[in-house]
Amino acid sequence: MKIFHTGDWHIGKLVNQVYMTEDQAYILDRLVELIAAEKPDALIIAGDVYDRAIPPVEAIELLDRTLSRIVLELETPVLMVAGNHDSPDRLGFGSGILEAKGLHIEGRLRTEVRRVTLHDGHGPVHFYLAPFAHPAEVRDVMGQAEVRDQNAAMQAILGQIQAAWNPAERNVLITHGFVRGVEEPELSESEKPLSYGEALGGVEFVDAALFDGFDYVALGHLHGPQRAGSDRIRYSGSLLKYSFSEVNQNKSLTVVTLGPKGECQTELRRLQPLRDMRRIRGELAKLLEPAVYQAANREDYLHVSLTDEGELWEPANQLRAVYPNFMSLELAGRDKAAATGKNAAAAGYKTKSKLEQFGEFYAAISGGEFDAAKQALLQEVLQEIEHSERRA
Repeated sequence: MKIFHTGDWHIGKLVNQVYMTEDQAYILDRLVELIAAEKPDALIIAGDVYDRAIPPVEAIELLDRTLSRIVLELETPVLMVAGNHDSPDRLGFGSGILEAKGLHIEGRLRTEVRRVTLHDGHGPVHFYLAPFAHPAEVRDVMGQAEVRDQNAAMQAILGQIQAAWNPAERNVLITHGFVRGVEEPELSESEKPLSYGEALGGVEFVDAALFDGFDYVALGHLHGPQRAGSDRIRYSGSLLKYSFSEVNQNKSLTVVTLGPKGECQTELRRLQPLRDMRRIRGELAKLLEPAVYQAANREDYLHVSLTDEGELWEPANQLRAVYPNFMSLELAGRDKAAATGKNAAAAGYKTKSKLEQFGEFYAAISGGEFDAAKQALLQEVLQEIEHSERRA
């Protein structure tokens, strides 16, 4: 059985005050084209379908249009769960009506975890749909008062599944959460903490060892494609980059091929976005040269680090004239000095000349050398100021 595993679509996402809906529509069109070409047996969306509980109208229309093409036109079953960004009830509305057409949505956790069974030449494959749920919700739904954290919550959910499953058949779990294996997970700035405990450094992760026995575990939440302790336990990652902490991630979907019981192969399949998200660095004049901006897609979303030492006149406007989608700007040398809060001129300033103080100040702010030419220029300025004061 061939399965496309995706997650974290975040439709309606706003990045640096820019709505990503156009980029999301483009990448979802590429996904639909790939489904039409390769004809997988199912598409998984492992949570965070929308970026917020009440998505904008454009986001709802985009999801409706995309799912209609996949389910109704291509007749590919879709298995989807809610993530921590989604509203469980809004996402799950109408799921019973659409189930007969192959759209299986689980918004809110049930006492008996929902199971969807598909068949291939090797027999049945059971998909268990476990949407994101806070420990308090799991405690209430499962009737287990001892559940106090995400790990215990997942233990309760898996206990319900495994009490009724046939371990000799192929079983796939679809869920959304922070799962850790032996590797250190790759995190991104655009991932919202699952709880206040996680935001404050609490232990809010799930141990990957809990998933022993599943043929595949399709995870959502982390935006970088990665395994969680095993190639059978994977994050597909988001289809697009949603922060500049993700510039080095190769966004993809995971193609999962299940053979007979115990056989599982995974492959990452990249989709080319409409615009990439990149960091560039250099002097303003250099970055504005045609040879530089024509070397890559100037329509990309950019974080620009300027290394100029002198004053700049409206650098943001100059950059936007060449790079229309540039998002953020930093003055590399000056920002670094400001962040460290160090000013060498402060120490022993009473015994230092103005020239010495400015030289140390210049070195601390710019990170560059206050050479003889700069000293001579400053000396002329200081002398002119002194003469002006005397004339006054």
